[in-house]
Amino acid sequence: MAKQPDVENYAGDYSDSGLFSKVKSAVKSAGLGLVYKSLQLFYVAKNPNVPMHIRAGVIAPLGYFISPIDLIPDITPFVGYSDDAAAIAGAMALAHMYITDDIKQQAKNTIRQFFGDKAAANLG
Repeated sequence: MAKQPDVENYAGDYSDSGLFSKVKSAVKSAGLGLVYKSLQLFYVAKNPNVPMHIRAGVIAPLGYFISPIDLIPDITPFVGYSDDAAAIAGAMALAHMYITDDIKQQAKNTIRQFFGDKAAANLG
């Protein structure tokens, strides 16, 4: 069984600019799906109507996604983002009831802004 990443110590690695930089550089290797989920979490964290413990609970996994130092190096072919995906999946489970259609649309709009209409059209 794969070891789950311990992401609690990564909240300090989070920044808006760091996330956007990672999203832009990692989309080909991490995949559009992981980037889309990360952006949904970003917008959950920015929503003042979401309880603070939920907002705080998504910051550390986003910091883990941004950080170049993690359980499996991101440059490792095929599995480099699997630990990041596990951290993001855990945060998605925590925040699922706050991922509204509006949050999804904001994430899609950011995908469209960064990668074009075609990339945004392929999202569910």
